[in-house]
Amino acid sequence: MSGKLIYGIQQIGVGVEDVHTAWTWYRKNFGMDIKVFEEAAMAELMLPYTENKPRPRHAILAFNLQSGGGFEVWQHTGKTPAKIKFEAQLGDLGIFISKQKTNNIQKAFNTMKNNGLDILGEIVKAPNKAAHFFVRDPYGNIFQVIENDYIFSKTKALTGGVLGAIIGVSDIDESLKLYRDVLEYDEIVYDTTDTFNDFVAIPGGSLKARRVLLRPSKKATGAFAPLFGPTELELVQVLDSPVRKIYENRIWGDPGFIHLCFDINNMDALRKDCSDNGFPFTVDSNNSFDMGEAAGHFSYVSDPDGTPIEFVETYKVPMIKAIGWEIDLKKRNPNKPLPTWVIKAMRIKRVKS
Repeated sequence: MSGKLIYGIQQIGVGVEDVHTAWTWYRKNFGMDIKVFEEAAMAELMLPYTENKPRPRHAILAFNLQSGGGFEVWQHTGKTPAKIKFEAQLGDLGIFISKQKTNNIQKAFNTMKNNGLDILGEIVKAPNKAAHFFVRDPYGNIFQVIENDYIFSKTKALTGGVLGAIIGVSDIDESLKLYRDVLEYDEIVYDTTDTFNDFVAIPGGSLKARRVLLRPSKKATGAFAPLFGPTELELVQVLDSPVRKIYENRIWGDPGFIHLCFDINNMDALRKDCSDNGFPFTVDSNNSFDMGEAAGHFSYVSDPDGTPIEFVETYKVPMIKAIGWEIDLKKRNPNKPLPTWVIKAMRIKRVKS
């Protein structure tokens, strides 16, 4: 045992041109209405990903209490956010699609379609028979809505939060050294090479590819593990066709999926494990970060194609500022989830559209 604990996907970073307009859309359509923090500040430590310059930014971290990871909605404020200059397609290197969970896929599909959302194709089935469909937000980001029965808390939202991501890689076997061996997504649900009918509706979806769906074999523990629920990662390597980096000639924080963040415990053990496996930290906040009233320790590594992967060890989470109620995670058993009522109490931080 290395001593590190990976609790699940805490959030996916979504770079946007207007943080408040985008968050309003994500609240309405994905139920991301629990605001953990909002802060305008300088991103000083992300120099390997921001052309070696500190970058002013405005960020909002929001969750959906139905279950799943959150969105860190992120906007450059010191420069004009640089949109991608080509259409990203299947197999392009980086985070291509965010996976969102729903416990009623037909209702989610029908409602989103009736509401005029940009639905790509119809409900289809993945190689493991999981029903899903694709939807594109107004900013060009694609989401895979997947039927998944896990619910932490019933809400009116059509979907839960982040289940995982589809990540384009140049060599799956090399990428497994990080995603399987270090992050412990060690259950291979499928590993298949073909052209796939369930991808036809997305850009590049007719290309021949190898796709590997990974899940952790161990059930996640930790304070917020019941909220995060099950997670999965899908690696896609397109064969016999050229690919590009999704963030080619752009920087971290520009529009698109900017990182995938994992909630962890024991950063020192994780640092050693990453280094020993050839993935040294590219960013390390060392002692702590302070995001408004939230605090902890964050770090990054790059996967073999340069995709940023974030780790956060949370120390405290603010609940009710007026009475000084905050959750101090440093004093808790790292393998013990918070009481359900405490996590559900985060509903007091809900922002209505």
